[in-house]
Amino acid sequence: MSIYIGIDWSQSKHDVAFVNESGRVVAAMTIPHTPKGLRQFDDVRQQFAVAASECPVALETAHNLIIDFLWTRAYNQVYVVPPTVVKSCRGRYRQSGARTDQHDAYLLANLLRTDRERLHLWRPDSVLTCQMRAKVSLYRYVTRTCTQQANRLRAVLLRYYPAALDVFSGLNVQITLEFIRTYPTPQAATDLTWAEFQAFATDHRYPRPKQLPTCFANLQNAYPEAVPETIQVYQEEAVLLATLLLQSLQTKQATKRALKGLFRQHPDQAIFASLPGVGDYLAPALLVKFGEDRQRFPTSGSAQALAGTCPVTESSGKRKVIKFRRGCDREFRDVAQQWARCSVSESAWAAAYLEQLRMRGASENHAHRCLANRWLAIAWKLWQTHQCYDASYHLQQCALRRQPLDL
Repeated sequence: MSIYIGIDWSQSKHDVAFVNESGRVVAAMTIPHTPKGLRQFDDVRQQFAVAASECPVALETAHNLIIDFLWTRAYNQVYVVPPTVVKSCRGRYRQSGARTDQHDAYLLANLLRTDRERLHLWRPDSVLTCQMRAKVSLYRYVTRTCTQQANRLRAVLLRYYPAALDVFSGLNVQITLEFIRTYPTPQAATDLTWAEFQAFATDHRYPRPKQLPTCFANLQNAYPEAVPETIQVYQEEAVLLATLLLQSLQTKQATKRALKGLFRQHPDQAIFASLPGVGDYLAPALLVKFGEDRQRFPTSGSAQALAGTCPVTESSGKRKVIKFRRGCDREFRDVAQQWARCSVSESAWAAAYLEQLRMRGASENHAHRCLANRWLAIAWKLWQTHQCYDASYHLQQCALRRQPLDL
């Protein structure tokens, strides 16, 4: 007897459906997200005298503690079904559009019974890859946080203290933030002597001492003056934002160093490090998006579709429409397009390909997405064959195949 299990998960409880080979629900339950609740689920499975390793399980996430429970209890046939697939399949069972959590659990179990060959068996990555994935996610989050804090700080300084923005090279450098914390008002900057300015730069290890006279001259330029009440209102906020931004930048740098150290230990490090334009962040970011399971992407098209770099074609009769792909992993798409932009300066092929696309009328974003699509196909092939990128070999293959541009 085969049992298919569907789990509609949530933060506090899970709806579970057990379906037999004929599609009939043989058991249904709602369990709390507690050790006792998870044991209740396992007890019901044992009542059918079916081993955990022989029970296919479907759910919509790989980022919940229930995944750890299933894996430690020998449920090694776990399928992570994208929520978009579940949403599109609801119409197969209910045309009214009504839905419940218990019905979604049944839908997941029945999808295993009818469409199992279309779903991907989930396999956990190594601890090293999981650590890298967490660092990549943290780095992205801290980068966005730095941008938000810098924009807010810039707006505040423009309101009462514009001179602080022109002293050094920008807000995303430590010495600028330390200057705002040390001299938080226009009056404090005006009273600053050349000797005090030199001492400040030395204490904070300013790397370009020859530019200090220019920096000091920028500080002495004439700026519109804020009234004392305005300075009093915004001074405290500027110091707080400078402190927060400084901490965020330090966290970002520490995260990047840790990610770089983990990346060096990974078996696939050489593959992704060989790609042109990837740098210290994009190389590990691409690696964690591909993962370690080579069966996850059986074709290059499956990786391109997940990243959203390839379009969607709708064809019916004489009607054919090619549309932008919206259903995708948006972080993967951002990484791929950022890689495409960075590769132009390091790859003659990428620069020539981008130029041809622009000459044919493609917008800048469209051209970079097309280039990212090509790069992902190359990365997929190298990943599958465990080979490093060779620019000369790539150019030889392009000359032999003479691939046309695909807009």
